[in-house]
Parts: sequence; structure tokens; C-alpha cells
Amino acid sequence: MSQNKIESILNETRRFEPPERFVSNSQLTIQSLARLKQKALDDYEKFWADLAHQEIQWFTPFTETLDESQAPNYTWFADGKLNASYNCLDVNVNKNPGKIAVIFEGENGDVRTLTYADLLIEVCRLSNGLLSLGVKPLDRVIIYMPMVPEAIIAMQACARIGAVHSVVFGGFSAKAMRDRIQDAEASLVITADGGYRGGQVIPLKESTDTALQENCDSVKHVVVLRRTEHKIPMRQDRDIWWHELVDGQNETCEATPVSSEHPLFILYTSGSTGKPKGIQHSTAGYLLGAKLTNKWVFDLAQDDIFWCTADVGWITGHSYVAYGPLAAGTTIMIYEGAPTYPDGGRFWEICQRHKISIFYTAPTAIRALMRLGDALPNKYDLSRLRLLGTVGEPINPEAWMWYHKTIGKEKCPIVDTWWQTETGAIMISPIPGVTTTKPGSCTQPLPGIMMDIVDEEGLPISDPGQGGYLVVKKPWPSMLRTIWGDNQRYLDTYWERFGQQYYVAGDSANRDADGYFWIMGRIDDVLNVSGHRLGTMEVESALVAHPDVAEAAVVGKPHEIKGEGIFAYVVPKGTRPEGKHAEEMTANLRDWVAEQLGPIAKPDEIRYTDNLPKTRSGKIMRRLLRSLAKGEEITQDTSTLENESILEQLRGDS
Repeated sequence: MSQNKIESILNETRRFEPPERFVSNSQLTIQSLARLKQKALDDYEKFWADLAHQEIQWFTPFTETLDESQAPNYTWFADGKLNASYNCLDVNVNKNPGKIAVIFEGENGDVRTLTYADLLIEVCRLSNGLLSLGVKPLDRVIIYMPMVPEAIIAMQACARIGAVHSVVFGGFSAKAMRDRIQDAEASLVITADGGYRGGQVIPLKESTDTALQENCDSVKHVVVLRRTEHKIPMRQDRDIWWHELVDGQNETCEATPVSSEHPLFILYTSGSTGKPKGIQHSTAGYLLGAKLTNKWVFDLAQDDIFWCTADVGWITGHSYVAYGPLAAGTTIMIYEGAPTYPDGGRFWEICQRHKISIFYTAPTAIRALMRLGDALPNKYDLSRLRLLGTVGEPINPEAWMWYHKTIGKEKCPIVDTWWQTETGAIMISPIPGVTTTKPGSCTQPLPGIMMDIVDEEGLPISDPGQGGYLVVKKPWPSMLRTIWGDNQRYLDTYWERFGQQYYVAGDSANRDADGYFWIMGRIDDVLNVSGHRLGTMEVESALVAHPDVAEAAVVGKPHEIKGEGIFAYVVPKGTRPEGKHAEEMTANLRDWVAEQLGPIAKPDEIRYTDNLPKTRSGKIMRRLLRSLAKGEEITQDTSTLENESILEQLRGDS
């Protein structure tokens, strides 16, 4: 077996056709999808130019589509001028000002709705407030907010006046925020007195004050939303209440025309080492990708209520909450709190009460809710749901099946989407009215997205089931433009692996005989077991398929014979086994994995835990798990963990 080959050992044969009822009303058909894909193959630049003219309202139409002269720093539609906020708000107010734009529910049960006309007024008032504080085009504004309408209003207000926003997830620590303020050299912070999460108040203003104590002299003002009403310190001449800033401001604010390549936002992602990477997105290309994918993948109809559960602190919340759905003129749902507060039925209760028709969430949330059993979701009327989606990581086939049966009642297509902060928008996904789906596969690239799987030498892999590097072969409009302030890091991270021939996603994948893509995990997480290179996701999927397992995460651990052993962390459905019971369960699980995948994939060690270490966005912190498996000291920042106390259990200390 070649050391360079990544083997796929997952064998998934179940297939699901789109429901007839869905097909008959879908926006994209087999024929229209085929035409789009063919047009992209025939004339790639014209394909994107035509869509950009159709989907975006331009102040100055572009004449040049793609400039490759500075590749891989590509530019799209460079001589055009537009405004993202104008495209999201004014365009829809002109069509239907009374349409509901945002339905909001707080963790404590308060509900607000804003029409497109309401939203535009609020954005204009804040825009004028920011202008009165001296905020100019290209100034950087940090947004550190709970998941309330004002977070979206703040993003749209920055876009309206040409400022560059950088949203910091409200669960991040003061240190994480300080690093982002310093890197962006932000001139203003927008925050709140706090937000609600799991019945607790998250002290956002206090964290902001702590962050600003250390080398953050660029920040001149802090705008504070009153949300929780708890007492906070306000520093004279720097801090100003949101309601005081917007009070008396004009309800109109002309949208500032900016160039297509004007930075719309910077969004920081954790680097594997060193400081976070500031992913910089453009205005026109990003907006086009976000709007189109909302229409294509979610099949948006006039009466849909679309709930993407992501926080705006993540790219999913940018593209499928704050920009894409609004540009497409749909109604969005946003929820402030934890998915299991006051109990594990909260998501389904919201779906029932607000008549959600499209629901988009992460596999980690699905697995956590699946673990609580079917009785909770079965208490609620989910009949309005017509489409389900997943995002953030590959979904295990068994979690996919639970989502399909228990939540979708076997009548909702599932769009399993693959994309990244860096891609800006969905790249691989089923089209719900067209694609036959397979549990665990993101299926095929969208029209105009040219992707492949290549080996260590960069040569395309043609053998079905053989894994390799997932790459993008051609530039696309919503791609990142650079890493803020560090273009060399952009080149090194995403382009150098194959001599700038491809964008390298960092994921391993394989393609089956039908041409469907299966994501096997991060290339960094590939296990090298006795000369066999295995993706972690497939071993995790096999474990989760066992009836006694709710969740699993797999990492590598040095092994003196095999080179690398398989170390599994398992969350059981019942109580955590101990002693003889644990030994029996371990033997059963090892045999189960061998039966599912073959003896090579048997975990060498299994550690049982009540939970996996996750950020508050639901991402499993795999680097932390690797350190724990090796018995290393934890040196990385753990302040973003939902539950830091789980570390003792993961070490085997309790």
C-alpha cells in the first residue's frame, strides 16, 4: 500500500430520491441545473458575469469580469461599484417593504419582528451614528455581540458606510478579542452589556474592557447595546450607549458606493499555530456567492421562514443569516441562546411556534439532540419543515438518518453542504429538488465550482473510493482575497502545496463511482496505521452507528509497532461505563468497528466521556484531543470551551 494513498473504508449504499412533492415546486430542475453547469464549462467568465449582472444591483456596472494578472490574488468585477447593504435592504424595501425580514427570539422568550422597512431604518440610524463618531470607509469595526437583531444591524451599518467589520463570536475570551482588535487595528468596538446563554449572562462589556487594557490604542469608541440591564462600568469619552447614539439620528442614510473588491469584512479563524488568520472577503464576489447559494441550495420561496442556527460570529452566520438570505429577500429566524435551554426541545419548539420551513444546523448539534432521544422532537409539530441542511463538518450517516426520519419525517430533502470560511459560500451540496442523496455525502460541486481530488503529486485521482487532497481548480467570486496584513501567509497556507496550481482546502476526500464527493476529515487528521492512511471521519461514523454510542471523536496516537494507533473518545447514550462494564463495551465497540470497516480500523484505545470538548459554536477541539491522547500538557487557550470541566474526565482523571 502506497504511503501516499488515503483509503476510504466506509461503505454507504443507502440512497434517497427527492420527494415528488418537493420536485414539482423546486426552483432548480434537472434541466435548468444541467444548463447552468454546461454554461460554466462552455464560458466560465461569461457564466459568472451574467449571474453578477442578474443578481446584483450595481451603481456602476463592471466591464471586466476576472483579473488573473496577480494570481493567486484574483479580482472579480473590479471596475464595478455597489453596496452590500443596499442590495440586502433597499432593493427589498422597494419591492415589498412590509415583508418580515427578521424574527428574533431571546433565550428568555422575548420575541421581536422587523420588516425590511424597519430593518433599513434601524441600519440607517446606526450608520448615521457611526458617521457622527468619525467612522470612515475602510475603518475596521469590531462587533462583539449576542445573537440579537442589533448584531445584524451593526454588520449592515458598517457595510452601508464602507467600514470593514470583523465580528468576534460572543463566546470568545477577552484575550481572543484583544488579538483580533490588534491585528485589525480597529477604531471602534460595538458590544452589549451582555447576552443570555444557558441561563447565564455572558459579560460581553467586561470582556471588552479587559481586552482594551492591553495595547489597543487604535480603539477610540465603544458602542454598548443595553440587552441584559445588568450594571456595567462605562468609561467617559470612550463608551456610548447604542440607544443614545441612534436617538434623533436621521432615518435615511445613502449607501456609500464601494468598488467590487472593497473589503466587506475580515473574519478570523484559528490557525494551527500562532495568531489567528484574518480571512478577508470582497464585497461583490462574496455577495454574489452568498445570494446565489441561498437561492440554489435552499430553494428559497416567497413564504419560507429560514432558520440557520449559526451565530454571526462565524462565516455561516455571515453568509446564511446576515447577508445571503437578506439579499435573496427571505425571512430569517434568529435565536439568542443555547439549543438545550431550558431543555433539549428548544429548537423544535421554536420550529413549531415560528413555522420554520428551512432548518440549517451543524452535525454536532444534531448528534447532541439525537442523544436525547426521539420523544422530545416528537412532542412538537414539525410539519412546516420542508428542507433540512447540515454545515460545519461531515455528518455521520447514522446522524443523517436520524435527522431524515425523526426531524424530517422522511419527507424533507437534506442538503449536506461543504464549504469553508475561506470559500465564502457553499461549494459542494445537493440541489434539493434534483439530487439523489446518500447519507454522509455532500454529493457534487455547485454550478461554476470546479473541484477535484488529487494525489501527493497533484495528479487527479480517478479510482472510486481512493482518497486524496480536495482542491479547487479555478478561482470563484466568493473566495477569500488574502489574509489581512499577511499575503505571504495566504500564499503559503492555501496555494503553495501544488505550486499555486490549485486552491488547497486542507480536507481529504474521495469520490465514489457516481462522482459523489465524501469528505474524510482534515488532511492533518489522517491516520497512518501500519502503512494505511485512514480518514478519521470514517472511523467516527462507524462508532456512532453503534446503538449504544451518541458521539465519537477519533485522533491518532504514536504507536511503536503501527506507527500510529487509533484513539477514540466515545460519548455513550446511557451512563458512562466504568470497570468491567467499560471493558466489555470497549471489546464490543472494537469488534463492531472491525465488522463495519475491517480490522485495520479497530481503535487501540477507547476513553468514555460525558461530552466532547467543543467550542460554543459546536466545533470539536480535535487539537486538544490529540494532546490529551498523547498525555501532553494543554498549552492552548481553552477559554472558548463550552464546558472546561470536561478536561479532567477526558484525561481519565475522573
